[in-house]
Amino acid sequence: MSHVELVHYFESYASTFDIDVRVGHNVTKVGHDGRQAGFAVEANSDAGTEQFESPYVVIASGIAHQPKIPSIASKLPDDIAQLSTGTYRSPAQLPDGSVLVVGGGQSGGQIGEDLLGADREVYFSTSKVGRVPRRYRGADFMYWMLELGIWDLPTNQVDAEVILATNPLTSGVGPRGHTISFQQLAFDGAQLMGRLLDVENGIVKADDLGIEYLTFSDEFSADLKHKIDEHIAKEGIDAPDAETDSADNDRSHFPKIQFVTELDLEAADVRTVIWCTGFSADFSWIDLPVTDAVGMPIHKEGVSEVPGLYFIGFPWLASRKSGVIFGIGEDAERIAADIGGKSERSHSD
Repeated sequence: MSHVELVHYFESYASTFDIDVRVGHNVTKVGHDGRQAGFAVEANSDAGTEQFESPYVVIASGIAHQPKIPSIASKLPDDIAQLSTGTYRSPAQLPDGSVLVVGGGQSGGQIGEDLLGADREVYFSTSKVGRVPRRYRGADFMYWMLELGIWDLPTNQVDAEVILATNPLTSGVGPRGHTISFQQLAFDGAQLMGRLLDVENGIVKADDLGIEYLTFSDEFSADLKHKIDEHIAKEGIDAPDAETDSADNDRSHFPKIQFVTELDLEAADVRTVIWCTGFSADFSWIDLPVTDAVGMPIHKEGVSEVPGLYFIGFPWLASRKSGVIFGIGEDAERIAADIGGKSERSHSD
């Protein structure tokens, strides 16, 4: 679906089931309502502060509430404009001059492409991030991940490194999206840098592991393609040969790529830094003991330890696909069944 089709689907869904949807409300507090069971939800809107009461609350607000900005950001010169993925809109909003994009995940790669397309001078800092081909053997990589069972991986069967890994680099821009590789960004004009280490007197310092990062990224892509090839052969699938993908070129080009390890911001005329370093959660508005020491929800497959409170739509809630739209249905069904069971027991009591 396009974004317009998706919005229409949501509107149709709400209309079909006669759901009372309130838009323009900023929830500021969720807590107990003073009774033995039940919650009070406070929200601000143009009409003022409103309060809603319910025996059940499902938190579906996601975990990307505020940008994670590295501490070295405070060492940048005061005249450098600093934005995040959440505040970037287009190249036109930026001051003239070069741009340093920090973060090699999907947002960093896509913003880097956007800037290069506007003929901006781009310095691109990455680290150990995988990438995937947007399409391979006639289908989108999302389809193949579903076919391979990768989206169904249960959270309790993978280690923390997998759960915390940055989403692999790719793009959704265009009719069917396209592949992004770090070497393609370099060929398009970006000056590649490794992971940022420090800023001293207007000099940005990066590590010298750039080629290792490129190698890891390419091997990640090659491993997925190998698994797809094996699956096609094993299942006897009638799939076309691999498409030619200019961004998916081999490692023979790596020696031509020079990584910047020290960047003099003034000499390079860098006037903007865009932090594409992810987001962190903020559940301070939930006035209940539902988060751990680092502020993340405590739950078992979305069911909180506080009776009647649930979480949904978070990455790895129960499986890898819990954080994407097509995977939420299974979590929703399980949570709805739990609510229904509690409701039936409450009425029988």
